[in-house]
Amino acid sequence: MKTVFFASAAVAALIAAPAMAQTVGSASVSYTHSETDVAAVQGLDTDAFALNGAVATPIFGDWTVTAEANVANTESDLAASETTLSGSAALTKVIGSYRVGGFYAANEMPGATLNTFGAVAQKYFDRATVSGVASYGSVYDADIYTVKADAAFYATSDLRLNAGVSFQNVDFGGADFDTVAGTVGAEYQFANSPYSVFGAYTYTDSDDLAVEDNAFKIGVRYSFGGGLQARDRAGARMDLSNNVFVPFFN
Repeated sequence: MKTVFFASAAVAALIAAPAMAQTVGSASVSYTHSETDVAAVQGLDTDAFALNGAVATPIFGDWTVTAEANVANTESDLAASETTLSGSAALTKVIGSYRVGGFYAANEMPGATLNTFGAVAQKYFDRATVSGVASYGSVYDADIYTVKADAAFYATSDLRLNAGVSFQNVDFGGADFDTVAGTVGAEYQFANSPYSVFGAYTYTDSDDLAVEDNAFKIGVRYSFGGGLQARDRAGARMDLSNNVFVPFFN
């Protein structure tokens, strides 16, 4: 778990010095409640509180380094309270109205670390941002392939609306199952203020395992270096951590 620790420490150091030239980022606190139905078992509840930090800093020319860290405390009907860490680092380049690059992410799991490598791309429009992520991860001798896409629209300079979808295939112990998830969310930044509030709903389904999950998330964010759209365009919001289906791997 040293990789995640060092990633978390690096993000904390950058957030502590937001005056760094051209650095754009944020720090947030959030609460997520999810209800999972597994076959004939209904309403398995999970509650999670999380602290998140993300920064994007130009290093030379059109290249940018993005770092993100997350600390979450989770409690569910299936397990006692547990605190986990995750972190990611990406190197991207701006080419016209596109941003492309690669990344590494580490997620702490019980007794192991999920290591993920992937590629990310973003397309910037006047009032929208479209993002895509493709990755491969490995933990517990499982191979995890994930593809995600998200579209964000700026109804106003202070209101961001987004919708996303992801597909994940897990090959574990000779078994193979697919998971599909869809998310809708919104974030509102108070006028002339670095603070914003956000919320999201995510529906996750795996027909292979007869499992579905409904998750609701709310939170408060502090941003520096720019507003909602500036964080997108600076590469400070890319959702690179590997969100493996909670009931099976967390």
